[in-house]
Amino acid sequence: MNIVVLDRLTLGEDLDLSQAENYGTVTIYDATAPEEIGKRIQNADVIFVNKAKLGAENLKDAKNLKLICEAATGYDNIDVAYCREHGIGVCNVPGYSVYSVAQVTVGMVLNLVNRFSEYTRYTADGTYSKGGSANILKPVYHELYGKTWGIVGYGSIGAKVGEIAKALGCRVLAFKRTPVDGVSCVDLDTLLSESDVVTVHIPLSVETRGLISRERIAKMKNTAILVNTARGAVVDEEALCEAVKTGKLAGIGTDVYSVEPFDEDSPYFLVKEQDNVCLTPHMAWGTIEARERCFGEMLLNMQAFFNGEIRNRVEL
Repeated sequence: MNIVVLDRLTLGEDLDLSQAENYGTVTIYDATAPEEIGKRIQNADVIFVNKAKLGAENLKDAKNLKLICEAATGYDNIDVAYCREHGIGVCNVPGYSVYSVAQVTVGMVLNLVNRFSEYTRYTADGTYSKGGSANILKPVYHELYGKTWGIVGYGSIGAKVGEIAKALGCRVLAFKRTPVDGVSCVDLDTLLSESDVVTVHIPLSVETRGLISRERIAKMKNTAILVNTARGAVVDEEALCEAVKTGKLAGIGTDVYSVEPFDEDSPYFLVKEQDNVCLTPHMAWGTIEARERCFGEMLLNMQAFFNGEIRNRVEL
């Protein structure tokens, strides 16, 4: 069996992939340009992929292809309809990054709320040492206790963030297609208008693209912060950056972008050095524990598929 890994660097060069060799011949590419995909998967029985886009234009010549293993929970980079039509199995890995993403999400919120950019600079640049005072307490920062934390998308990651938010003393609101017990579920406009902190954990789909729109951002409090660790295109990025630049929002954090990596044409490029902006390079999912968990699940998905079992199949 031929297994092709298209973009191993997106999994981290430190991740050991050698266990895949127990299942067949493994060909590993650190990265694959769009125009290279078709040729590289021609003889593949199984594709391991994270970010490379797979659709009719490059899958049509993969005559032996039986299974695509997505190294993520989201699989918007794969044309699932094409795979369904052509009998190609598609598996994702749900739940592997819950702790990692929740940790980074809350870390971003705490960084912005506590104004760490400014306060750590005081000690790093000598302002504190030369100031003659035991304390520096500007800029003003606030407790999260008693504040409202809105969670857009209350799946496993959103629920874990909600658990932490409650532990910090926050009132938690959730926007979820199917309301659940244990949390106050409200419509999106209510959540945005009432929340002091908004974190986004909703998958990208036709329905969710641009969900956090310019009009909805306008409904938020001027003192609110928004953190997105879901998918970049869920948010109107231009409107979000404009809001933090003009003071409409008190702060933003994001780990995901509609174009990755973002370049000088991105609205984030103009705000990336602001103290109330926290941008990270799509790393929230990637603790070593989460990546090892993810790869282990991919191997189990492949094993189940060839044993005739249904496991994490998204095309069915």
